[in-house]
Amino acid sequence: MEGINQTVSHFVFLGLTNNRSLELVLSVVFSILYLLILAGNLLIIVTVAWDRCLHTPMYFFLWNLSFIDICHSSVTMPKMLSDCFFRHKVISFGGCVTQLFFLHLCASVEIFLLTVMGYDRCVAICYPLQYVNLMNLKTCGGLLGILWVGAIIHSLIQMVLTVHLTYCGPNVIDSFFCDIPPLMKLACTDTYFTGVLLISSSGLMSVVCFVILVASYAIILISLARQTAEGRHKAFSTCAAHLLVVILFLGHCIFIYTRPASSFSTDRLAAVLYTMVTPFLNPLIYTLRNKEVKNSIKKLWNQRKIFLARR
Repeated sequence: MEGINQTVSHFVFLGLTNNRSLELVLSVVFSILYLLILAGNLLIIVTVAWDRCLHTPMYFFLWNLSFIDICHSSVTMPKMLSDCFFRHKVISFGGCVTQLFFLHLCASVEIFLLTVMGYDRCVAICYPLQYVNLMNLKTCGGLLGILWVGAIIHSLIQMVLTVHLTYCGPNVIDSFFCDIPPLMKLACTDTYFTGVLLISSSGLMSVVCFVILVASYAIILISLARQTAEGRHKAFSTCAAHLLVVILFLGHCIFIYTRPASSFSTDRLAAVLYTMVTPFLNPLIYTLRNKEVKNSIKKLWNQRKIFLARR
């Protein structure tokens, strides 16, 4: 790897801000946010695993979404918080490449998973009688395996193309984590062609998945017109949470990766929303708008109190 990147052995992050006082305040805020991300998503994971009533395709995918949200935030937040507290904003070349790979892996899995969840809702609402046969456990497991394989292939391509750029001098990254656009700025060779491949692949993936999701919800809306008011309300309640998550996550991805590489400037606010805020909001959105999840959490909490009382 040293032969590829030549003289650069490490990179230095500029971080969230140059203001030390503000940086310390933000580090405390984001530390609390990270703990809430872990707690909220772990609560969903435990609840779905514990309550057999939630052992359905919809909640199977929700369980996986919570797991990915934990992984996604953990790729960048621990390092960023450590940098804020200890002012040691340095990462090795290998560490940077590893962070880039897992960042894109988690993001790709989440994008594909949200798309599959949209397909699941489309089948459930439009073909309720065939739903059990179309979305059984074997099918869900197969879809999950396919999306993981696709995400790994995508991330490997992104990583290999980035690693094979020549890095021979500047090593200051204008961000708080390693990603393709800020790394491309540090390359010593012409990155136009590589940049088009890297940025367009991520942008194209986000746009294609977004189009599929829009098509799924268009079919759902057409189908709802033929259902009763009660059926429409239940379907809207279920789909609204998923649609909000899609807009929050895919919106940031499309914003970051569909702009031309030549005019790309790292947007810290978009990066914060993309890596921190969305994983925090997902469990809130799915619990506050979902009666089944809230009831299961209450049952789990009551059973915990009974268990502690017996001890």
